[in-house]
Amino acid sequence: MVKRKVGALEKVDADLPNLQYKVRRDPASYKDDFNNQYSQYQAFLQLFMQAPSSTDSQGLVSLRELIDFVAHCADCYPKLTATFPTDLMALLRLHHAELEPELRDKVVGSLVLLRKKEIIDSAVLLNALFPLLVDTPSKALRTLLFTKIISDLRTSNSKATNHKLNRTIQTVLYNLLTSDPTSAKGVWAVRITREMWTRQIWTDAKAVEIMKEAALSQHEKVVTGGVHFFLGGDKEREEKAEEDSDDDDNIDMAKLRHQAGINKKTKKKANELKKAAATVRRKEKKKKAPHPLNFSALHLLHDPQGFAEKLFHQHLNTQAPKAKLKLDQKLIVLQLVSRLVGLHTLTLIPLYSYFIKYLTPKQPQVTSFLASLAQSTHNLVPPDALEPLVQKIANEFVSEAAASEVASAGLNAIREICVRQPLAMNETLLQDLVEYRKSKDKGVMMAAKGLLSLYREVGPEMLRRRDRGKDASIGLQKGTLKDRKFGQVEVGGIEGLELLEEWKAEERRKRRIEKGLDPDASDADEDDEEEDEEAGWSKWDLEEDDDSDEEGWINVESDGEEINISDSEDEDKKPKAKKQKTDADAPKDTEDTPKDPVAEFSKLATTRILTPADLAKLQELRTSAAVSKHMPSQRRQQQTASGRHADDPLTAAEIEGLAALSSRATKEEKIAMAKGDRDEKHMSTTAKRKEKKEAEGKSTTNKEKARKKNFLMTLGKAKRKGKRSLVEHRKILRGHIDRQKRGGKRGNVG
Repeated sequence: MVKRKVGALEKVDADLPNLQYKVRRDPASYKDDFNNQYSQYQAFLQLFMQAPSSTDSQGLVSLRELIDFVAHCADCYPKLTATFPTDLMALLRLHHAELEPELRDKVVGSLVLLRKKEIIDSAVLLNALFPLLVDTPSKALRTLLFTKIISDLRTSNSKATNHKLNRTIQTVLYNLLTSDPTSAKGVWAVRITREMWTRQIWTDAKAVEIMKEAALSQHEKVVTGGVHFFLGGDKEREEKAEEDSDDDDNIDMAKLRHQAGINKKTKKKANELKKAAATVRRKEKKKKAPHPLNFSALHLLHDPQGFAEKLFHQHLNTQAPKAKLKLDQKLIVLQLVSRLVGLHTLTLIPLYSYFIKYLTPKQPQVTSFLASLAQSTHNLVPPDALEPLVQKIANEFVSEAAASEVASAGLNAIREICVRQPLAMNETLLQDLVEYRKSKDKGVMMAAKGLLSLYREVGPEMLRRRDRGKDASIGLQKGTLKDRKFGQVEVGGIEGLELLEEWKAEERRKRRIEKGLDPDASDADEDDEEEDEEAGWSKWDLEEDDDSDEEGWINVESDGEEINISDSEDEDKKPKAKKQKTDADAPKDTEDTPKDPVAEFSKLATTRILTPADLAKLQELRTSAAVSKHMPSQRRQQQTASGRHADDPLTAAEIEGLAALSSRATKEEKIAMAKGDRDEKHMSTTAKRKEKKEAEGKSTTNKEKARKKNFLMTLGKAKRKGKRSLVEHRKILRGHIDRQKRGGKRGNVG
């Protein structure tokens, strides 16, 4: 080694990478050399800490190289370098603003390297980096620290969820938001939480509480980040999961092994094969792993009613809001409040009067306000709060003088409100709006027909007799369609049970007709039900049931009272016969009295145990009904009801409806909308197959190669072919027939 004086220090002009390699291979033999370099590092660090601004560039380069050297060899001498991580953290904490960018990045990278070598743990590293992320004015350093923090959190949760570390970091982020709501530092809490949520590392309620505090902050950037998380965080998580799954779909292990066996054996090819094999194994492991239960952020809120009230009163409904939000920012807060009210059926009456001043066609982004109003409506909202809004929309948007796009948006908004609360409409206004189905504009006509179809299902008595339609008129006569009352909730039940009841009734009717009995007699229903139940249980063998691990029924004796539990009605015939007599004495229902369909269908579930044959038939009927619902005739009827899932938001595009197809749209926009998601490049099946073969590196046939030959190369053969004699033609054709018989040119003769 060659040493030379630099001020009061001896600088070592050694080849540090070479020395580093030697030290790691044989730490005991090169301990003295490492001590010498470590002493130089301590001396340079001490001088820099005393006078950071007076250190020359040569000293900074030497300090950077020594830090990198010690970081790579620190695990070989743990006792000697025990204070090395502490020195680096102090250097960053005290002088991160004065440090040269390259030296600063080297210090951060060295701390991350010490974490990878497990010299320090994740909690120590993150507690050192996170305060710098919040305080540093350097944009480059903030980007670097954010990347390193996310990377370390992902690494710590890669094998198993590190609950202790996650709770620690989540507590730090939560305290950062609550300690100073007016500070912009909370943006980093939002960014870290949103990134961890997108990568499905933080999926618990604690992360949602952090974003809840961000949405209630007093800084506009923090508020916007928190609100955007609730509106689009779940969609980002699904898209990220799809991207991760698509990355592994293009690996063909058979092709890689084939190429590795044919091509030249190189270390690069071997490493590529190993990486591909590891990726495939990881993909198979993901397939076998149980699917994580990723609940929506809106469902993980602890107190949605209180959260919605605080959002509304803090950002929207006060004369002097704590956070000065622009109109666009207020709109996204309004969208979140309306999502919460509609999803959790909350009661927030002042919200509906807030919409009054924005319901005018001249209002910018008025369709977003209409969508938010419809989204915040549910069946427990008082009709008195919604009637003025529906009336104003009708007066402002739906008129003969209004443009077709405006009238279409108004009718669509009224329909979406009435889907969720049909009682918000009065009879006079409904009959007036329904007349717009005769409009010449397609958007207005379709919107009015949608409103008409809706009230044919939920309130046909509000329509004129000629507008009710066939099904609604028959339903009113039979009494199956009843008036809806405020606060009425539909009774739940087993899906498709009414289909099974109708099928059983039809089967019993057919059997009685075959026997020559009265199909409508009610006295034989009990016997038919018992026959159906015996037939349903007769084909079921307990030993062949794959879902059950039991060998048979187990008799359990009770301590006192004896309880007889049976799945058959044969053991209890006598009491049932007496019950039939008492029921026979009761007065029968007259034909004029309408039967309650819910009570009639629930009789099957409350009085009988469904047999395996019943369950199999129920599944078959459900499938058949699902197929019929997708038929064009049924699909149109379904559009009248609210077929949208409660978690799906209502967008402004759905309010606009067919207005996007107006004459103001250019020809290119109409073509792009008509194409949709289809590929612009249209190719035949043969061309697609050929392109796929070329992409995979496979060869083509000689006939295809001949088509691409230069014309001058084939000119001689073409001339010679034209000069053939009849004898030559016969010889060629016979040879062709012979080759076909023996299976081609390489086929076996005979």
